[in-house]
Amino acid sequence: MWRVLPLFLLAGCCFFGRQTNEDLGAEYVGARYLNDPLGEERAPDKDPLIRFDAFDCTTFIETALAGGDVQRLNKIRYADGEPDFINRNHFIETDWLENNANIVRNISADYAPTETYTATIDKGNWFRVMHNMATDFTPRTAHLEYIPYKYAADIAVTRPVVVLFLRANPKIHDKIGTDLVVRHMGFLLPDGTLRHASRRAGAVVDTDFRKYVQRMMESPKNLGIIILEIKK
Repeated sequence: MWRVLPLFLLAGCCFFGRQTNEDLGAEYVGARYLNDPLGEERAPDKDPLIRFDAFDCTTFIETALAGGDVQRLNKIRYADGEPDFINRNHFIETDWLENNANIVRNISADYAPTETYTATIDKGNWFRVMHNMATDFTPRTAHLEYIPYKYAADIAVTRPVVVLFLRANPKIHDKIGTDLVVRHMGFLLPDGTLRHASRRAGAVVDTDFRKYVQRMMESPKNLGIIILEIKK
C-alpha cells in the first residue's frame, strides 16, 4: 500500500514566508495567463523581473514559492541568482530541478508505482534554433521518475506539493531543437485542488485535480506526473 506522507512545508520558513495548506498562490488566482511574462529587463528578453498581474504556469509556481520577493524569485529562476538570459533555468527537466534541489525534491515513488522517462535536453541547439545564439551548452540526459496517469487520479496529499505534467512528443525536437517533456506545472493542494496558470482558462485558476488528470489520460502522448515535495 502506498503511503500518503506528510510534507513539511512553509510554516514559519524564512525563505518562503508563512503559508497554510490553502494559501499557496491564492493571492494570484484570477490573474491572467500570459506566455513567458518575465525576463531580465534587457535584451534579448526585456520583460520585467517580477510581476503580479499575469503568469504562465512556471512563473506562477516560481513567484508563489518566492513569496512574491524578487530576490528569492531570482534565486529560483537563475542558476546563480543573477538575472541573465543565458543562465536562466529554461528547462525544468535539467536546469530547474537541479538548480532548485534545495527547495524541491521528487517524491513520486512515495505515492504510487513509478516509471522512468529518459529525455535528451539539447540546450545549445535550442539556443541556436529558437534564439540564433551560440553557446557552450552540450546535450544532457534527464532520467525523470514519474507516476503514470493510470495511478495519478487517486493521489491525495496532506501538504501542498508541486506537480509536473509530462508529455512525450518526439516531433518537438525538429521544431525547437531539443526534447521537451515537462509541459505544465501547478500546485496540488490537500483538498484535491490543482492551482495553476492555465492557458486553456486564460488565468490562474483552481481546478479539480482528478478531473484534470482524467482529461490528460485521453491522449496517449501524455505520460503522467511528477510530485515534488516543497522543502522547509
